[in-house]
Amino acid sequence: MNHWLAKSEPETYSWSQLVQDGQTAWTGVRNFQARINLRAMKVGDQVLFYHSGETKDIVGIAKVVKAAYPDPTAKEGDWVCVDLAAVKPLPNPVILATVKADKALKDMVLVNNSRLSVQPVTKAQFDHVLKLAAG
Repeated sequence: MNHWLAKSEPETYSWSQLVQDGQTAWTGVRNFQARINLRAMKVGDQVLFYHSGETKDIVGIAKVVKAAYPDPTAKEGDWVCVDLAAVKPLPNPVILATVKADKALKDMVLVNNSRLSVQPVTKAQFDHVLKLAAG
């Protein structure tokens, strides 16, 4: 199993919306590196759900329930999406400032390339974020 982080502005699609919907197609990604990451996602992979924009915090855990397939919102190009399902909210959101200040997360893609909307996370980083969220 691999681990990932997917970003969304809460005004566009929030964690609470994913919880309400149960699952969703993660469409609209138009970045080549993010597309490579989407294509690498497998069913069962765990995904940290990150609110970008104003709050900048990791708020929940989702999982991949359908591997990459053509993005129906793409008018042109070879873009893909995956289906994500809500698993559970984090007990406490983990804000970006906390991630950046934590030495154990210094190599996390979120710290070094915060604009990438779909990014890999190591198992150790994933587990450490969960530890931070637990308090």
